[in-house]
Amino acid sequence: MAVDELDTRILRLMIEQPRTSVREYARVLGIARGTLQARIDRMERDGVITGTGPVLSPAALGHPVLAFVHIEVTQGHLDEVGDALAAVPEIVEAFSITGGGDLLTRVVARDNGHLEDVIQRLINLPGVVRTRTEMALRERVPHRMLPLVESVGRGTRTAR
Repeated sequence: MAVDELDTRILRLMIEQPRTSVREYARVLGIARGTLQARIDRMERDGVITGTGPVLSPAALGHPVLAFVHIEVTQGHLDEVGDALAAVPEIVEAFSITGGGDLLTRVVARDNGHLEDVIQRLINLPGVVRTRTEMALRERVPHRMLPLVESVGRGTRTAR
């Protein structure tokens, strides 16, 4: 899906001011509310906008330890292991990957001992061959999308 300059401006506002109303976005952008709503609906339908809920802090929820756990899986068991990972609440993301392992998970924990307990739980899942854990020390670039949105939308023009 092509994201044009107006879409980029809409997304920028939604990222920078997520609690603002559609009516206010339309006023700021100088476009009709119906036009704005149609653009948002299209971007949701096309999968550009995938959610509107709050962004939560695992640290504020009592889980300040962040680790990335690479999981090697017995051939033919990737789907079963992936399904089992969904039952582990401390796993906040999991991806199939290439390279050193089959899955990469983002794991949060209360402390190092709790992290070890979570890793032991992962090791004991049927189909898991081994794990390798890397602990995050400090976030250097927080999750962000605005630079990508602006990069994709750069150079395209729409009429107001």
